[in-house]
Amino acid sequence: MPLLINREVVTDNWTLVKNEAFEENASIPAGDIIVPLTTYLAHNESLTARTEQVSIQINGDDDLTAVLENLDQFPLIAIDFPAFRDGRGFSIARLLVREGYKGEIRATGDIGRDRLAYLERCGFTSIQIDDETYTPEMLSAFDEMSNYYQSATDNVRAVYHQ
Repeated sequence: MPLLINREVVTDNWTLVKNEAFEENASIPAGDIIVPLTTYLAHNESLTARTEQVSIQINGDDDLTAVLENLDQFPLIAIDFPAFRDGRGFSIARLLVREGYKGEIRATGDIGRDRLAYLERCGFTSIQIDDETYTPEMLSAFDEMSNYYQSATDNVRAVYHQ
């Protein structure tokens, strides 16, 4: 899957490990991994014992209390957009930025071209796009808007405030 960082396609050094791998006692891959928050909380001791980096994936259904109390523990927080109509990930990213999170905030899931600029404005520092969806022309979406209707973390005033 293409990974956009600073509006450029880069190599992804992280591997997403699903819940099933832990439930079935499957081999966890070497290298830096991302695990769902529920898996991280359930297997915290074994995950923190790894020498490689461990990060989490969260979604709008997760209780973020444990995350917000330990922000410095995660070099990357992936926020999943399970469906186009689910915009809770934008609010989560804004919350992380407001709370002072300095690591990588990654958008995953149902990411379309029309969301790219707003993802960046809300604090996402990387965006993972499905192979079937990605085209190089998508990158022009970052610069298409000059006026915005929503506020974001970038402090650009929305049109209704101007």
